[in-house]
Amino acid sequence: MTDDGDQEVLALLDDEYARRILIAASEEPMSVDRLTDRCDASPPTIYRRIDRLEAKGFLDEYQELDPDGHHYKIYSTRLERVAIEIAEGSMELDVYRRDEDPADRFTRLFEDL
Repeated sequence: MTDDGDQEVLALLDDEYARRILIAASEEPMSVDRLTDRCDASPPTIYRRIDRLEAKGFLDEYQELDPDGHHYKIYSTRLERVAIEIAEGSMELDVYRRDEDPADRFTRLFEDL
């Protein structure tokens, strides 16, 4: 049997918009506006899925600065692979995430100040 955390991962990956966001943001980091266009969904739908994906560590968030001084967030997919193994009457789920580059982590921490 799977635990509650595994059930949440399976339910999240069963969501069409969550999968679309993960696929789109795996190509290149994207803002909510771009994800809205790419996923053919409303901004509130994208924000709700981003919240859930970030809570599971499936997305990384970065701050971007426009030349006019405004800033916005962009998201990239951190989820690399999900493996499900069923054997001997049980099911095991393993989630693999990409390691964040230390330089990117430092930049992100600096930008969040």
